[in-house]
Amino acid sequence: MGPLRVLIVETNLSLGQVWQRHLERHGIKVRLETDQSGAIAALAERSYDVVILNLVLKGSSALAISDLASIRNPETRVIFVTDTSFFSDGSVFSLCPNVCAYLQADTPPDDLTAMVEHYGNHA
Repeated sequence: MGPLRVLIVETNLSLGQVWQRHLERHGIKVRLETDQSGAIAALAERSYDVVILNLVLKGSSALAISDLASIRNPETRVIFVTDTSFFSDGSVFSLCPNVCAYLQADTPPDDLTAMVEHYGNHA
């Protein structure tokens, strides 16, 4: 088994790049996309162990991306991140079967990396 493969879908490019660099320092292969069309193209090209996905993407549907990731590879785990209280009741877990975590966007990169390694290695 090779390195974990992670797709980050985050409209805030600088935040996505912080996560990307941190994950890459831990030997994880990362692709960063900023919108739905980029995420769809990435998912069409290959499978990912984990998708880190902003739940509230500007001009895009995070739920559609999560569904596509699940259809392409049912083992793919999705970690939703957000800076809002949208879905804070946990209902997102009943909407998307591949969601394994729901985090605030300001979660420390070390914690995010630990979650990626945990869920990615159990995919």
